[in-house]
Parts: sequence; structure tokens; C-alpha cells
Amino acid sequence: MSEPVSFVSRSRALLGSHEADAVGFGARNLATKRDTAVREFAEMEPMRDRAREIRLRALSNLDRLIGQFADRLTEAGGTVHFAADAEEANKIVARILRDSGSRRVVKSKSMVSEELELNPYLEERGFSVVETDLGEFIAQLAGDVPSHIIAPVMHMTRFDIGKLFAEKLGVEETSDPIELNDIARRHLRGIFLQADAGISGVNFAVAETGSIITVTNEGNARLATSSPRVHIALMGMERIVADWQEAATSLEVLARSATGQRLSVYTNVITGPRREGDPDGPEQVHVVVIDNGRSDVLGSDIAEILACIRCGACLNVCPVFREVGGHAYGTVYSGPVGSVVTPGLRGLDPWAELPYASTLCGACEEVCPVRIQIPSMRLKLREKAASQGHLPGWLEKGMARYRSAAVDPVRWNRAKKWFRRLSALFSSGGFIRRAPGPARGWTRFRDFRRPPKQSFGEWWSQRNES
Repeated sequence: MSEPVSFVSRSRALLGSHEADAVGFGARNLATKRDTAVREFAEMEPMRDRAREIRLRALSNLDRLIGQFADRLTEAGGTVHFAADAEEANKIVARILRDSGSRRVVKSKSMVSEELELNPYLEERGFSVVETDLGEFIAQLAGDVPSHIIAPVMHMTRFDIGKLFAEKLGVEETSDPIELNDIARRHLRGIFLQADAGISGVNFAVAETGSIITVTNEGNARLATSSPRVHIALMGMERIVADWQEAATSLEVLARSATGQRLSVYTNVITGPRREGDPDGPEQVHVVVIDNGRSDVLGSDIAEILACIRCGACLNVCPVFREVGGHAYGTVYSGPVGSVVTPGLRGLDPWAELPYASTLCGACEEVCPVRIQIPSMRLKLREKAASQGHLPGWLEKGMARYRSAAVDPVRWNRAKKWFRRLSALFSSGGFIRRAPGPARGWTRFRDFRRPPKQSFGEWWSQRNES
């Protein structure tokens, strides 16, 4: 598993970096496209309400819907596996590959596979694994990890990618996006045709028919799931809807929120393996339904985060994410959704910093296509982190002293006078420009207005006396 990292230390290293600048530019661009798509779609707000209802109802009936999905897919000739955690899921995938004689694997984009750290697990056991989503392919070539839910290499520019392709693929360096795309297509075409197995994620699973849906803009998922003779789909157990009407509503809000499109270029529907008379398609279809901490989240006060449809809209508007990028979070799920999902799935220790990676501005909730109440869940996780002793020592002691002074008028007035005198030592021109102690982190990047020489209470008393 990944080594936990400090959000604060990683953010400090990334602030003002080339990577953070690229992420900020890309996130703002996607946010603008989303806003345009929403304005053009008069039904977006009621559609969001319906999508929220669909997702919350699915979470309330998860056991029944997953059971129905498994029955329908089995009837269609597929096989359903259930994995309690990452280790079990990875073992299931490796076993399917071994039993089917598969050594060469192509993957379409799958956040769950990143969560499981499936690639290194398979590579250590002798399997060849190639990412075919353009962003994931670039990240794999660079020995990097994704920095965004839907745009894995948002932290790289076209010039960075041109240099990488020249170095790793032996082609002439170019920064033209069309030429870069052609280079990747030519390189991957033969790999697709030689692959024994394809691994994909699942955007939505339809319980009514046992179908799985993948959504892409590149067409790689269609090749990865139909050209090899074995298809393995990795599915977080919450990614389910009851029927096709619910699936259609979910797809309507997904594309507009993710990339500003009315509908993604490729919406692939797979219902079991090829049947007699079918000209193509896999001989085997396996769906691995993965828990990996989701049951614990479902039974908690942050269960609503499982309604997320992974559009990435909350990342694009988050002022924190825009400044530091996805790698600061130390996990595949970054931004506002990641600050709740990761501590939920993996526990607060050592991820207690992530719920604090927020200004609580509420922008994430405003753009979420299913109106997930991310700010309130962050506050719940902060409260839990504080009660479990995860706060820094200086903050815990400082808040204890603040509480004791705030309930005692005499001590409170004395503390205010002390603070005003102290602030005078560090201020100039009405601003504190270099604060002492932990407050130094604030004044490294902005000034802090000096408290007035006289409080309102003191002014009021003096006014009444006169």
C-alpha cells in the first residue's frame, strides 16, 4: 500500500510549482466548461435532484440491488466475485488471469484499480499491464500517479508530455496535441490486439439487467473490453443503479459535470460475454464487486459520500486543490471528495489532515451533480479527529485555553488586551506581516489585519459613560 504522506508538507513543496500551475489552469478550464454546459441545460437543477434521490436510494437498498445484479449477470453468462478488501480483490484478479492463461493485460481507466494498487501487484507476479487511457498511459510511462479523477495528468503540460514520449517511445519530440495523440494510438494499437485480458472500471452497474456501463472519450474502454478474450471489471460496490431510467439520469449529469459535454463520446454497455453468433466480444466476463472499507462508511455519518459519481467537478472549483494539485493528498482520491473518502475508507490515522484541506467555502457542494454535502461531512471528520487526539499539540492546547477564556468575561477581556499589545510588536501599517509561532503559516502568503486599539465593548462603555 502507499506510504501515507503529510498533506501540509506536500502542499508546501507544491505551492507555486510548475505542477500546481498546470493543475490550476486545467481545473479552471474544466470548471468553465461545466458552467457553460449547465447554463445551456434548463433541466439541470431538477435533474440533479433526481440524480441525488437515485444515488441515495441505491445506497439504502445496496444489498438487494447487488444481489439482483449478480443474478442477472450470472444468467447472461458472466461471473460475479466479491472482495472484502484490496488484498482479496487483487488475488481474485490474479487468479482469473492465471486460470485463463492470460499474461498480457490492457487496462482502461479505473479509479478502483488505483485504489487497490493493482498494477504493481500484478507486475510483481509476472503479468504485463499496460494502461490505455491516454492520461493513465502517460502517467505509467512517467512512473507517476494520477493527480485528478478524470484528468490523470492534469499536472503535466503538452511540452512535458512531448519530452516524455521522445524519451520513452523514441519518437521525435513534439508538443502538438494531435500528434501526441497519434503517437499514443500507434503505440497502443498492437498492444490491444495482442492482449489476453482487459481490465476496466465500472461507472454504473444496472441491477435490472446485470449490465455494466463504462464512459470514456477515447474509445479505449471499448477495445479493452471487447478485443481480449477475458474481460475483468472492477466495481466499487456503491456504483449501482436499479434500472435503465436511473442509469440515463445519472449519465445526463455525469458528462456535463465532468467535462462540460452533453454526453461522453463513448458510453459502453456490456451484459455478459459474447453469445453464439456474436462476431466479437470476450469469451469470459468477470465482475469483481469490491468493499474495501465501503461497508464501514455506509454505516457511518459520512455514508452520503458513497453517492459520488466521480465526475471531478468538486476538484475543479476547490480553491485548495487549484493551488496544490492532486498529489498533495497522497492518495488517488484527491480534492474535496478525497478529503472525505480516504479517511472514511482507510481511517483517520494517518489521514486526519485531509478534512482540514478546505476553506469550507461550499463550492464543492454547489457544483456536485448529486448535491453531496461535503462541507458538513468534513466538519464531522474534523470533530472525530479532534476527539481522537489527531490535532497538533499546539492547536489542542490553544483551543483549550481559548475555551476556558471565552466562558469567563474577566479572563476574556484580559486576553483581548494582551493580544492587542502582542500584535503591536509584529505589525506595521495596520497589518501583521510576520506572525509568530504556528500563525506564521498564514502570514507567509497574506497579511493579517491588526486588531483595533479599542474593542466595540470598550467603545460602547466609554460612550455610555460620556
